[in-house]
Amino acid sequence: MPKPSHRENLLQAGYKVMFERGYRGAGVRDIVSEAGAPQGSFTNHFRSKEAFASEVLGRYFDYLKEIMEATLGDRSLSPAARIRRYFDVVTGRLRAEKWALGCLIGNLSLEVSTESRRLRTHLSELFAQCCEPFAACIAEAQAAGEIPDDFPPGDVADFLLAGWHGAMLRMKVDRSSKPLEQFKAIAFSTVLAQKGGPP
Repeated sequence: MPKPSHRENLLQAGYKVMFERGYRGAGVRDIVSEAGAPQGSFTNHFRSKEAFASEVLGRYFDYLKEIMEATLGDRSLSPAARIRRYFDVVTGRLRAEKWALGCLIGNLSLEVSTESRRLRTHLSELFAQCCEPFAACIAEAQAAGEIPDDFPPGDVADFLLAGWHGAMLRMKVDRSSKPLEQFKAIAFSTVLAQKGGPP
């Protein structure tokens, strides 16, 4: 009878531990303990902690894609309303975490950008993939005359997500929703301001 695989439990544990402690703070021993798996099981399934973190990031991105599909892909709303819905949904999830966790992609970017080329490349790819549905929504809103078209959609998407990640970083420091609400208020009064009406 084959031995049970601990791979899934390790990935779920890594997701939790890396969110709470970061990449450096999440030791292999901690991950294995959280998973309730034998110590040697980690190296049986993953070549390195770096490779493991890359898989955890992929899982987190799948979670983000579900949110983006449910909000940015909701054709019952106008393009600008879809973008607002995305930020509001994420704000609600951050509130449930008491403003303490933020975004795993942003969190790991701060830690590994100077020490892991592999993870830095993966994170850069994930940021680019996050921008794509935003850029598509922004292009649609611009084409419909709903929001200003002063800048290319991709540039606006990059700007919004960079600002959003900065707001989440400040949110974690302050343990407050204020940076998120400030970001949304300014974004929807400037680059996402609805033409001919209030934001």
